Amino acid sequence: MANTTPVRSSARLLQEAIRLLESARVQSLRQTNHLIVFTYFQLGKLIVEHEQAGRSKARYGNETLEKLSRALIRKFGKGFSVDNLEHMRSFYLAYQERDPSLSISEPLSRKLAHTKSVSPRKKISEPLSRKSFSELFPLSWSNYVLLSRLSNSQERSFYEIEAVQGNWGKRELQRQIDSGLFERLSLSKNKKQMKALAARGQVIERPEDLIKAPYILDFLGLEAQANFSESDLESAIIGKIEQFLLEMGKGFLFGGRQVRFSFDGDDYFVDLVLYNRLLRCFVLVDLKIGKLKHQDLGQMQMYVNYYDRFIRTASEHPTIGIIICKDKSDAMVEITLPQNNKTIFAKEYKLYLPTKNELLKLLKGK
Repeated sequence: MANTTPVRSSARLLQEAIRLLESARVQSLRQTNHLIVFTYFQLGKLIVEHEQAGRSKARYGNETLEKLSRALIRKFGKGFSVDNLEHMRSFYLAYQERDPSLSISEPLSRKLAHTKSVSPRKKISEPLSRKSFSELFPLSWSNYVLLSRLSNSQERSFYEIEAVQGNWGKRELQRQIDSGLFERLSLSKNKKQMKALAARGQVIERPEDLIKAPYILDFLGLEAQANFSESDLESAIIGKIEQFLLEMGKGFLFGGRQVRFSFDGDDYFVDLVLYNRLLRCFVLVDLKIGKLKHQDLGQMQMYVNYYDRFIRTASEHPTIGIIICKDKSDAMVEITLPQNNKTIFAKEYKLYLPTKNELLKLLKGK
């Protein structure tokens, strides 16, 4: 069927889009990132309401976007390609429940006067009427392009909160999404805890909150090596200690490698000693390139006991031990450790980024 949309309707869309963008430029010479994001949200809304009448699954052609793109590029220059207009459309569809129903032509000085960073503990679900648009959309446009591609709203909310709290740029956010951080943290949580993860991000209140399954060590570059030792693995981690601490999670500080302590006339060496400032406790890491043995768990238990009795102070919480291994048996771990164990963990590592389907299978089968 031929396109029967009146010419005047398309002209009205272009007129409104131009008025929206001109108003934004006039009112803010400095054009902050929050203004850019909000403007793109509003432009995405215009596109959705015009082409789809607000229905996310409506059929529509690309002709209108191409015309709009050409006209906006002539008027405003780069930044309004068809792909970018599609990003704006996707951004609005992903976050349309946050639509504050504000006109960008209103004076922005009042809205920007009290702009503050979003508090790590502040829930995104707070009433819209109490928020400025800088609080509604606290991240950069490039970050929202990535987030808008996530169809799972819980996953999208989680990564947005984590990006705000961790001050993640586009590259770090992309890596965390690619490595399936949300799924890996979800593996150790029930449905209620998963909802809390989406609403609050990763909150560190107990040892279990630190644990991921598996740990992704793709940044070490060891996957291509046919054979490597535990010493090679340790050295590679030290060479990429910043990335390793980011992979371990929030609040980690590096304490040392092959840290020696003596007991009963013998010397013992902890592969990696970390400290978590959020839990205020030592975290001992042992690296195993083969299958985990029950002796490995017993050794870690001894390390943890020593630190608890001779190293940690009265103001610090109990020491945590994490064995990062290539392979493990959950049944063997369960029978070896005490039933009330809350401080010793054994988790596998991977030297490559698992696919989304691999992580979802693990999540469904937990």
